[in-house]
Amino acid sequence: MIRKAVLDDIHPIHMLLTHYDQKGELLARPLSHLYDHLRDFWVYEDPDTRKVVGCCALQFCWENIAEIRSLAVDETHQNQRIGSALTERTIQEAVFFKIKQLFTLTYRPSFFEQFGFAVIDRNELPFKVWSDCMGCVKFPNCDETAMLRTL
Repeated sequence: MIRKAVLDDIHPIHMLLTHYDQKGELLARPLSHLYDHLRDFWVYEDPDTRKVVGCCALQFCWENIAEIRSLAVDETHQNQRIGSALTERTIQEAVFFKIKQLFTLTYRPSFFEQFGFAVIDRNELPFKVWSDCMGCVKFPNCDETAMLRTL
């Protein structure tokens, strides 16, 4: 079941993101960031256990551009199309808000290609996008792939 995140979801989201950060597959977000951006998140709740096993966020960056970020699915629930469903829901939300360009920074470009994203030079993104990057431990040597989809 996909739904908007609520306050009780903060710690499960944080655990998911931290797990993949430790594996070097995703950049974690501090708890303070998750509280500040809770409304950006969608979660997938396992219908049997009622446990949050996936998350994805849509963050608005500027007038016509937003980012899909923090997409993670618990390893025990992989290959069930949960990540795809969360991505599709996030794209639908971007369309609802009349976003014209949707981007992501990812370590898995082949996943996002199936949704119409194409690899771009990260320098094509507006400067505003990089405000979060300033605090990243990998800045300025980002090793994520920038991808863009026009809606």
